[in-house]
Amino acid sequence: MFSIQKIDPDNIDTLIHIAAGTFRDAFYHLSRPEDFEAYASAAFTNHNFLSQLANPDSLFYFAMWDDKPVGYLKINFNDAQTELQEKNGAEIERIYVLSEHQGKKIGQLLIDFAINIAIEKQMEYVWLGVWEKNPNAIRFYERHGFKIFGKHTFPFGESMDEDYLMKLEL
Repeated sequence: MFSIQKIDPDNIDTLIHIAAGTFRDAFYHLSRPEDFEAYASAAFTNHNFLSQLANPDSLFYFAMWDDKPVGYLKINFNDAQTELQEKNGAEIERIYVLSEHQGKKIGQLLIDFAINIAIEKQMEYVWLGVWEKNPNAIRFYERHGFKIFGKHTFPFGESMDEDYLMKLEL
């Protein structure tokens, strides 16, 4: 049984565990180990996640399967957005699902949930960044109506990766 649960600071250990695990599963095998470790050691800390959770313009949700967290979603508004920071748009910064739960349409449910939040908040569009070397994710977002509208550079350890910026008009 699937459900979505808002994440609060009391869930920080579970959030970091899922965030670090899903990120490792998705990108470790595609990265230089030293770049991955440099990024992960800075990104997946209590301090980093607590400060993000404290931002009222960032919303975090767990994807729950049989009452256990199996993924998460982060949506940003206003100045919490990593790029555009426009008042009429929302950023879907993260959608991650544990590898053993992929294929259950959980990503689909999370993106639909994020889009519905943006609609409820009367946003005109949602956008996101996706690594240009992640064709499965790009196809997933294209199937949901997102279109590439730009690129940005993403520092990853000593490397500089390119992300596509994708947008869905609401």
